[in-house]
Parts: sequence; structure tokens; C-alpha cells
Amino acid sequence: MGEFKVHRVRFFDYMPSGVRCMAFHSRTHRLALARLDGSVEIFNFSDSYFQEKVIPGNESRSVEAICWVAERLFTVGLNGKITEYDLINLRPKYSIDAFGGPIWSVACNAEGSHLAMGCEDGSLKLFEVLPESIQFERNFERQKDRILSVSWHKSGTQIAAGSLDVIRVFDVKSGRAVQRFLVDRSVSGMRNKDCVVWSLSFLSDHTIASADSAGKVQMWDARMGTLIKTHLVSKWDVLTLSVSEDESSIVVGTSEGTVVQFQFLSPTLGHGEQEWIRTKTFRNHTHDVRAVAEIGTALVSGGMDTQLVIRPLLEKHDIKSYDSALRKINFPHRSLVSSAQKCGLLLFQFPGQLELWRLGGTDTNGKPGDSLPIMRKPEKLLQLKRKGDDHICCSALSPCGSWIAYATVSSIRVYHLQLENSSISVTKVSKLPKVLRSAHQLHFSADSSRLFVASGPATVHMVTVSQPECKYVHTFKPKTGKSLFSLIGLTESIHLLAASADGKWLATASKGCDIHVYNVQKMKYHCTVPLYNSLPSAMAIHPKTNNLVVVHADQQMFEYSIVEKQYTDWSRKLQKEGLHRLWIERDTPITHVTFNPRNPSQFILHDMYMFCIIDQSQPLPDNKTQLYNQLTLKSLAGDVRQSKTHAFKICKKFQPLLHVSLLEDDWLLVVERPLVAISTQLPPPIRQKKFGT
Repeated sequence: MGEFKVHRVRFFDYMPSGVRCMAFHSRTHRLALARLDGSVEIFNFSDSYFQEKVIPGNESRSVEAICWVAERLFTVGLNGKITEYDLINLRPKYSIDAFGGPIWSVACNAEGSHLAMGCEDGSLKLFEVLPESIQFERNFERQKDRILSVSWHKSGTQIAAGSLDVIRVFDVKSGRAVQRFLVDRSVSGMRNKDCVVWSLSFLSDHTIASADSAGKVQMWDARMGTLIKTHLVSKWDVLTLSVSEDESSIVVGTSEGTVVQFQFLSPTLGHGEQEWIRTKTFRNHTHDVRAVAEIGTALVSGGMDTQLVIRPLLEKHDIKSYDSALRKINFPHRSLVSSAQKCGLLLFQFPGQLELWRLGGTDTNGKPGDSLPIMRKPEKLLQLKRKGDDHICCSALSPCGSWIAYATVSSIRVYHLQLENSSISVTKVSKLPKVLRSAHQLHFSADSSRLFVASGPATVHMVTVSQPECKYVHTFKPKTGKSLFSLIGLTESIHLLAASADGKWLATASKGCDIHVYNVQKMKYHCTVPLYNSLPSAMAIHPKTNNLVVVHADQQMFEYSIVEKQYTDWSRKLQKEGLHRLWIERDTPITHVTFNPRNPSQFILHDMYMFCIIDQSQPLPDNKTQLYNQLTLKSLAGDVRQSKTHAFKICKKFQPLLHVSLLEDDWLLVVERPLVAISTQLPPPIRQKKFGT
């Protein structure tokens, strides 16, 4: 593998926000998820559950409910507004005030023509969905209490609405309540408290399933106005409820951290009428489960403990495979850390600020495995707070450590740093080119003289960085192709940038899976890498050969010769022999690629749980070979060890990982964020009595 001195960094206090709500789009296999900080994330479940898009939050925007309408996305929140999002430019498209106070819930009818939303003032409002916006249509009969949950019947003629102690069924044509159900408070000793109907679903057979603060899941007959059955699920709140597309399964989440599934089955095998029966209980969360989704083959849940859990339903999988494994998504599928290799500086990105740190150091040497004493402690040099309410969406630190750039959805800011010993001066670049309004990705050139800004769809602006003004140089755009995939790529935003060390090449990857290469010196388009139908998760250009290494969300990797405009021999060999089965079955994507300057045949990849040094001079492992063999190799003699060695050197000593890179002095930089450190910052969970306490 080679020997490195390791900077083990644990002072990045990254704290993800809790999950508030989610909505699954069954046709496109995409899950939209909103967090407590107002940010929205979209995961592509057909592409290895990759976090495809992130729309940054805003201090003035809260999200209480989220809803797909065809391929358009809407949210509502306690600011009283309904917001539609621009899924290309990754920002709010517009917001409309519903004039009903805070909005607690939203639902779309089966045709996608109307939205219904429940408001704080007791009103149920109907909006018509137009091609480019939405338009208020009318109010339903106003109720005394706030409406906390709504659901349409599949026919589009009725809407169920839950509030305090009551569920009502409204006729869409007349706008009046035609059924009223009183929700029992007394089941779990809550006679003196309001029973809050947190969530409900209106099934096609006119059954209403409800979840409430008394810990009950109840089934109601909307035609007869009667209670069918009560299931006592928890001593605490049942916060959320979701129904499968075929309406054969219901899943609920509780404030105890449990996820419970109900299925429509016969009580005795093969006999009797079907009814809703509690079948499974899962405990994968430590705190409130605020959002659940039943997606056919798995249950998806999220809550206050910040993680997204995908729990496969094993009866839907014939064999043990990649899709039948439990997975937890804890960190974003993008890098939040930038490093200046030449001067040992680190830039950490938070939603509201940036932190610049200088690495610690030591003057001593040791044996492999030793922990070296710290002679110079790491030092926090700068805390740069964002301007405005929009959260930071991307940032970059120049390789020389003299420039910082960050962007929100509405602005870009560039700062010049002057560092002398422990003192630092920060000067904002006052004049930026007018084309720089926002950015999806920022990247400095290797010599720190230029800044590449990915802004509009498939567009990269190049500017020179200097004081007091950054000057516009050129805008790179790919050639327009005639194929459908080419047109899709031109309408998607760029999420990855890579510049060559000699300053000649720039590679861009978009969310349409397109990868384009530009000649920076000649300021023109050079070539397009052959399209692969999985989103690139990381890429970089080799400093010596100018070969582009790309890793995709499905764990496949390619090496492309920019000069020759074709895949390299090593890449063709890799695709011919195939990657090891255990490599493909990893459940977290590669988020960074870096190269070993001492050995041109080696490059380093990392995901959340490991980093891997790939040596292109070594043979590739097949499925019969032990992939994770580093401990085994240590115990073997020299000749035997050489025969067992292969190209993939995997290290799992450091985890969970947020960043791995090589510094100029041959130190390996490893940034960790232990999950225990995150859990200790969470609010205390509901206290549950355990046996023997």
C-alpha cells in the first residue's frame, strides 16, 4: 500500500439537520426529502440511492410538507407560503402566500390538477396547478381548529382532513364537510389533552387510515362514518403514515423511533375477509420518526436523528443481494471540505458559515501504527459568516491558500487572504463580473490564478482572481447534439469540476450524466466522454498523464485519455475483467479522487467507510480473490505476499470519512466525523423504561 504519515482531523463539527418530511415519486424512482433547516434533497433510488440534487435552505423558509405533482416539486411551511422549486437551477422558483397562516399539510389529487392544503386558521384551501404556476381556486368550509393533515380520495371527489380530535371528509364540489369522525382521547390516558391527527390517508375503498398523538393507528369507514378498528402502536405520538401504491401496506413512524408496518391480510391463512393487521416493527432510529415512505420493495424512514434509513422488505427479494441490504445515509454525497495542499489549510463548509483551519504538526518520527505527539496544535484562523438568509451551497479554497470563494442561490463572494504567522487579514473582492450571479460548483485552477464557476445549465464561467477586481475571461459551453441524452445533459446543472495541474484542461460533469472536456488555453470545447447511465460522483485529472478518472454512483470507474479522446488500456481492461463483487456492493458512493505524487500509477478514492489506494501497476482482483486483504498480507512471507497482492489497497481504520487527500509534504489528510459526536448533539429522545431499571 505504501507508508504515509496521517493527519487525523476530527475538529470539523459537521451537524446534519433532522428529516422533516418526504415524498416518493414512483414513476421516476426519486425520493424528495426536506430537512428541518429548510433544505430539500432528491435521491435517485434507481441509481444506487444517490443524492442527486440538493436545494439549499433559507432562514426564512420552513418546510412542513412536501408533494410531487408529475415531475414538479412543491413544499409548504409555517411561513404560510407554498413554494415550487426549479429542479434545474436548484432554487425556489416562486412562493405564493395562501393567506391562511402557517400551512401544515399539502396533498395532490390523482390527476395532478389540484393541490389541497390545511392551514392554521382552520381553512382547507384548493389551488389549481397551471403549467408554469399555481392559482388559488377557493376555500372549503372553515373549521374551528387548525388542519394538520389532508389526503385526497383517488376519485378526486372527496378530501379527508385531520385536526384536533376530529377527522372530516369534504365534498370537493360543494366544499362542505359530509362526514365527521371524533377521535377517541382515552385510549392511552390522554382524556385531558387534545388528540392531534398528525397524518392520514384516504384509500380507494373509502377507508381512512389515521395516525394520532394518542399512539393509535385507526381505520375508518368514510361511507358509513364508523370506526372499523383501532391499533394501539405506541404510548407516545404516531407522527407519520404512508400507504403503498397498491394500497396493500401501511407504514407508520412513532416518536419512540419505531417504524411499524400494517398489511391487508386475512387473519387466518387463506380464509376469511381481509383486514389491516400489524405485521412488522423495526427500530432503526433513536429519536422521532418524522417521515416514512412505502416504496414497494422497501420502507424508507427519517427523523430527528438525521439519518435516512432504507429497510428492504425481504419477502419482496428472492435472493440476498445488493438491493436486500439495510442502508443508512448519514452524510451528503458531496464534499464539504476543501484543502490547500501547499500550506496545510482546511476549509469547512457549514450552511451558515465557513471555517478556515491550519493543521497541527509534529517534528518526531515513529514506527508504523504509532500515534505521534502534536507539537503544534491545529488552529482556527477564520470564521466567515454568510451574508443574507440563503444557506451556502458550495465553496472553494485555492491551492495556495490565499483565496476563498463561496456561493448561495442568489450571490457569489470571493475573499483574498493574507496570512502571517497567526494573524490573518481578509479582504472582500469588491467587483465581480455581472455573469457571476450564483453557482452550483466552484473550483480554483492549480496555480490559483483562475476561478471556474458552474452557474447555469451546462455552463462554466472562467474569471481571473485578483484584487480589487475579478475579471471575466470566457464562458465554456458544450456543443449542442441532436440526441435526446445530449439535450437532457444541456438542461441539467453541473455538479463536478476538475482542472488539470498544467492549467490546460477543464472537465465538467452534469446531473444529466454528461462529462465534457474543454481546452482552457485555447478557450474552446475539446471532447465529450462517452455517456454512462449513472451519475458521476467524483472525478479528477491526473497531474502527469492528464487522464481523467471518473467514479460513478453505481461504483463503476473509468479512466479516459483527454489527449487521445478515448478510454485508456487500463480502463478497458478493468471493464473487461469487471470490478470485484464486494466493491460493487458497497452502499456509499465515492466522493473524492486524489493522486499520489510520489507514484504516478496510484490514485486514492474514498467513501464514508474506507479509502482505497488503487495501484494500476498491480493485477486486478477477481471475485475469487480476497478484496479486503491488507491484514492477511501482513502475516505472509515476502514471496507469498507478492503473489496475493492486487491493485485495490483498502483501509477501514478511519471512519466515518468526510474527506481524504494528499498534502504536498506527503502527509495523508483524513477528516472524520464520528457518528457518536453527532448523536451527542441531538436533543434527548423520549425516555423509555427498560427492564431492570
